[in-house]
Amino acid sequence: MAILRGGRRIGNYDIRIGLPRDRSLDNVNADERLGRKPGGNPETTINRFIAQVNQGEGLARPTRYLVVIQPPQNLKTSTKAVGPGGRYSEVVQSPTGLNEMESNEIKRNVGMMCRNITMPSRDIATAENRQYGPGRLMPYAYKFSGSIEASFYGDKFLRQRTFFENWQKKIIDVSTHHMDYYDKYVGTMDIFQLGSFAAEQDRDRVTYAVRLYEVFPSTIGSYDYSYGATDSAVNVPITLNFRTWKNLTLDQVNGATVGSPFGDVPTIKAGKDFGLFGGILNRLPPEIRRAGRDILQTTRRNLPIGRVTGGKVFPPFL
Repeated sequence: MAILRGGRRIGNYDIRIGLPRDRSLDNVNADERLGRKPGGNPETTINRFIAQVNQGEGLARPTRYLVVIQPPQNLKTSTKAVGPGGRYSEVVQSPTGLNEMESNEIKRNVGMMCRNITMPSRDIATAENRQYGPGRLMPYAYKFSGSIEASFYGDKFLRQRTFFENWQKKIIDVSTHHMDYYDKYVGTMDIFQLGSFAAEQDRDRVTYAVRLYEVFPSTIGSYDYSYGATDSAVNVPITLNFRTWKNLTLDQVNGATVGSPFGDVPTIKAGKDFGLFGGILNRLPPEIRRAGRDILQTTRRNLPIGRVTGGKVFPPFL
């Protein structure tokens, strides 16, 4: 379709003049310039840098992440009732008493509404050991920061803030002021770095993931209301305490692997996705394992039955 078009009929002839639209962005993926390799000496610093970036399949983006929070099960399964003599007894509620703030749907909502979050750190504690000459800093333990900061977009009902308020009620009863047992109010939280995999034709695949253990919300921060903030959204600041964290793929927590859909990582088992071949691949080094997984996945999708089922049926291996 032309940007500008006009015409006039003179006798038996139509004379038309048009200004065509820009076609430089049509079929961008087929542009030969995208496949062009850097010219000149491949051993220059810039070419070596480009080669290293390409080897890592691009750079990680701070906007490509997802948070999955697993609070303690049944956040409000019990209440404390004060009885005679100042004693209190535990009254267990039925599962039907759980409210919407404890459903799987709200947990997914809170994770997706995470506006920003800090990746946890890990430090090696050292002490100086001096015997002769300059001393040495000798490691004796490892430690964690103990808390991370996050903020969440709040919807009209501020369900995200209510979610963490319910979690804090599991820590301390706001009526009786009694503290509950530690194991009853700590949960876990996963932070996924996402990326694209050509063989998967999916931009949201796990490239790095950590799991925080013994997590609980220590602070629900404040935020300001203002008539001048007409086009702004409410951001709910939360401080989360944790005890330790692990790399899901490096430490092979639950058999998690790079390139898996983020929804499969918390429960994925070794060999689950690839049957017999998957069990063999998981025993190979990471570089070979990733290449073999891409080849196997492509084969599954290219076979006739794989094209029909989207690669979900691949006899006789599944």
